Amino acid sequence: MFNFLSNTATTHAAADSYTVKLLLAPVYELFLSPTAALIAEQIIILWRQIRGAVLVPLLRVVVIACTVMSIVVLMEKVFIGLVSLYMKVFRRRPENVYKCDAIVAADAENGAAAFPMVMVQIPMYNEKEVYQLSIGAACKLSWPLDRLIVQVLDDSTDPIIQDLVKNECDEWSKKGINIRYETRKDRAGYKAGNLKEGMKHSYVECCEYVAMFDADFQPEPDFLMKTIPFLVHNPKLALVQSRWKFVNADDCLLTRMQEMSMDYHFKVEQEAGSSMCAFFGYNGTAGVWRTRAIMEAGGWEDRTTAEDMDLAVRASLLGWGFVYVGDIKVKSELPSTLKAYRSQQHRWSCGPALLFKKMLWDILEAKKVSMWKKFYMIYSFFVARRIISAFFTFFFFSILLPVKIFFPEVIIPKWELLYVPTVITLLNSVGTPRSLHLIILWVLFENVMSLHRCKAIFIGLLEAGRANEWIVTEKLGDMLKTKPVIRVTENLRIKERFHLLELGLGVFLLLCAFFDYAFRRDCFYLFILPQSITYFIVGFGFIGIIIPS
Repeated sequence: MFNFLSNTATTHAAADSYTVKLLLAPVYELFLSPTAALIAEQIIILWRQIRGAVLVPLLRVVVIACTVMSIVVLMEKVFIGLVSLYMKVFRRRPENVYKCDAIVAADAENGAAAFPMVMVQIPMYNEKEVYQLSIGAACKLSWPLDRLIVQVLDDSTDPIIQDLVKNECDEWSKKGINIRYETRKDRAGYKAGNLKEGMKHSYVECCEYVAMFDADFQPEPDFLMKTIPFLVHNPKLALVQSRWKFVNADDCLLTRMQEMSMDYHFKVEQEAGSSMCAFFGYNGTAGVWRTRAIMEAGGWEDRTTAEDMDLAVRASLLGWGFVYVGDIKVKSELPSTLKAYRSQQHRWSCGPALLFKKMLWDILEAKKVSMWKKFYMIYSFFVARRIISAFFTFFFFSILLPVKIFFPEVIIPKWELLYVPTVITLLNSVGTPRSLHLIILWVLFENVMSLHRCKAIFIGLLEAGRANEWIVTEKLGDMLKTKPVIRVTENLRIKERFHLLELGLGVFLLLCAFFDYAFRRDCFYLFILPQSITYFIVGFGFIGIIIPS
């Protein structure tokens, strides 16, 4: 009967009530009374009417919506890809576009005076595994000692970790480093509040530039020597952003997947924004700001979890320019556990969505930026890249394709099903050629993570309960090299061990794949079954490094 009902649904236009009654007659006689048979027949007829009048037109609208979204994403990918290619072919590197001559001391006696005052900020929160790495790297920067201040902003709530960080600062202070250890009463505003409080100290007023590094970032000694000249020789520049280099990309499959996404972000997205309109989203670390630009933009705001992007947008609307220098790389750490990665992705998806909602009119009404820059910020930077991309990925691959199996009369164009996703995928893969063989796994993983991102985007747009939730990304530092990591889950709580939304979608996709293989045989199960397996892998937490609580 299940087979018959499914076939009735697919051929609803050809069957009438008389045919339904005739074909179901043996079933009626065996199992149903005449009254029950009549009710069953009416239910089938009603289903057919709802299906034809409501569900099929609705799905066709969804197909159109997904087609529009895919075109938007494709256009954005192709455009910024062409811009990035143009920059490489014609060697339009930052050092060829902007003046960045090295700072040279005029004479031996007053040599240090040629160097501007620079403050290095390191915000941290219970960073037991990495605090020594970041503080040590900052204190080893090549810059005149009397022109450098290292500011450690410690929001740690663990008194033992506080003592460790303070003692580390004291040790460097004994070596002649002007290092300041700063704490505050509470964690109001999280990282943004910490940075905002750090800018209030009197010694900040003499600092022309502020370099920022998260606790897991380790700049090379010549970092300031390479970045500060861009700001010194170009008064309209507010920010120099460097590229992240990942020290643990080969730890596990999860970090390899992240490397592919992040390399594309830096090599294509950041480079394109920098070259087209001197605007891109500040990455929150491994960058150097002009202090005056921070102050003119209103300082740090904690209204979203994207405080770095918030500051960048406000500064850009005042006419300040940014430059991305991909040749300058700073070592950092990718989240190695699924829990840490999910928390990071929630913050990176929810924050920009909420920021876009709060700043849309500010962008439209800005008078110091061109219409082209406004269009780029709204369309490419926010809508296409951070909202529509996640929506298209999730709704097309995880909702529309499996549901379409039950509605064969709904047609998805071949170019929409195969060609557009293939081109988008290939464009995303250019950032990490060494991982090209993992491209299919990367696509499946990104499709699963799009569910998590879509949920976070909705939370941000609606300003729901978790809109401003800030969970610091867990870092392992050198722990994997010095301590054995036990890959067990006995100590994890149930909600950390299982992800019900992913598991639910995995079951749904598995049933759709089985139905397609058993009754449709149109090969859609080849798309859906691997996706179902990936949902189960993520839902059960079988990716990344698992450590006991």
